[in-house]
Amino acid sequence: MTVEIDPKTGRRPLRLWPGVALVTLQWLLRFVIPIVIPSALVVGLFGGLICGVLVLAWWLFFSRAHWIDRIAALALVVLGIMATPTILHESIATGNMGFMFPIFVIPVLSLALVAWAVTTRQWPDAPRRLALVAAIFIACAGWALVRTGGNTTDFDHDFAWRWAPTPEERLLAESSEEALSPQASASAGSGPKWPGFRGAHRDSIIPGVRIATDWTASPPSELWRRPVGPGWSSFTVDGDVFYTQEQRGDDEVVAAYRVADGEPVWRHSDTARFWESVGGAGPRGTPTLDGGRLYTFGATGILNALEAADGSVVWSRDAAADTGANTPTWGFSSSPLVLDDLVVLATSGALIAYDRETGEPRWKGPSGGAGYSSPQRFTVGGVEQILHVNGDGLVGVVPADGSQLWQHAWKGYPIVQPALTEGGDILISVTDRSGTRRINVSNGADGWKAEERWTSNGLKSYFNDFVVHKGHAYGFDGRILACIDVATGERQWKGGRYGGGQLFLLADQDVLLVLSEKGEIALVSAVSDGFTELARMPAIKGKTWNHPVLAGDVLLVRNAEEMAAFRLTLEG
Repeated sequence: MTVEIDPKTGRRPLRLWPGVALVTLQWLLRFVIPIVIPSALVVGLFGGLICGVLVLAWWLFFSRAHWIDRIAALALVVLGIMATPTILHESIATGNMGFMFPIFVIPVLSLALVAWAVTTRQWPDAPRRLALVAAIFIACAGWALVRTGGNTTDFDHDFAWRWAPTPEERLLAESSEEALSPQASASAGSGPKWPGFRGAHRDSIIPGVRIATDWTASPPSELWRRPVGPGWSSFTVDGDVFYTQEQRGDDEVVAAYRVADGEPVWRHSDTARFWESVGGAGPRGTPTLDGGRLYTFGATGILNALEAADGSVVWSRDAAADTGANTPTWGFSSSPLVLDDLVVLATSGALIAYDRETGEPRWKGPSGGAGYSSPQRFTVGGVEQILHVNGDGLVGVVPADGSQLWQHAWKGYPIVQPALTEGGDILISVTDRSGTRRINVSNGADGWKAEERWTSNGLKSYFNDFVVHKGHAYGFDGRILACIDVATGERQWKGGRYGGGQLFLLADQDVLLVLSEKGEIALVSAVSDGFTELARMPAIKGKTWNHPVLAGDVLLVRNAEEMAAFRLTLEG
């Protein structure tokens, strides 16, 4: 058997076709297939990683390269992956992106290695090896030129040049001379109400409203749109004024705007800034309106009581210091609960109540593992209580003093709100993998008991709240809508890809209004016999995790970059 020798190099020619084939497959999986099949992005990420490992295996064992070149290339690749984070933008070097950076850089390194091998296969040793160093350096150092605005639930990143202004920086530049209109607050107090997070009962259920669902004949009409500072707060509405929270530079801002035209009314600022690499900057909680006052909780732990008319401070507390809670990974996210003469908060698993008038702490309730769910008022077993889901499970406490009535243990990292069934049981979810659990709470001769009825994997909510309607629960199972039977936990249907979106229910009409992660609004039938999308249209651009709000016939939507209002056609 004769061995082929390259006359220019005096060595056997490189076996290149496996490397070329693997890189082609890698880039198809990572960048092409997800365009055609959006749900395949995660598969593309990890498929790209596997192909990258196979490229290295090809190079080391099957490429026919000189062993010096094989070892040198491997060492440079490992060195590049380890050293590059030191020069990356903070948004890429930290958090989930920092953890997953090798998954992103390996396809680029694989392409650089194979392209170098193909291009320089007949070069002399010295320039060929210098070119290898240059190729690996460019593949790694190029990441220092970009930043990310965070990732979606499918790990899709919003990359931009490192030096390009962020949407927040553009907003600050454009709004430096923006005028406020405090006189507009006179219209607050009359008209539609949306008093806080997910509505009056924190359940995203709207009774007594019917809208036109044929958006071809009666589409939503845009009233206005405007940029907004980053944050994942939703809206609170009082007549013609709505309130939200946002980040503006070094200030955490509570802002009031007019519903009619989106013009600003007033702003209250606290010198505080929270940022993390997945969700970006800004507050997470939603203001609560009660008795002409606005109660707000920021991502760093600042609790404010503000006059809704003009934003003036009634009192302010550092809830993180009051409870000794450390700022959790994604910031304090609880929305204040006003209950009689109390304002109740959850600070990463610890409950605390303040005097509504003075802001003085009244009680500290049970604390558990970290979580992002908000306290909720329910009547269970005929007894009014505050429910809260923390990292250790679900607890029920006495509103007057915060003493614990009962606990149901279920370890997790909860975000979504608990929900009541028509029969008085409670539905909770604690992670995106644990599913939904139905709990029966009773009070008998032996005291309070909280017992599991079932746990279902048919609805696995993460940070996407669900609703209960006519014996069924509707929400997001991962990135897809799903319906389960509350009696059994069995899934009835699954359909419609809306990413990490949010929704509310028009109960009289059996209709869900969904705000997708891409900023689309859609109508979906809230019936158990199958998935039916009634209408869909684009509303805002960019990653959208905020809860939508309907005040009268005006739909308010926002994300971390812009907000908009649409008038819906009412029926009946």
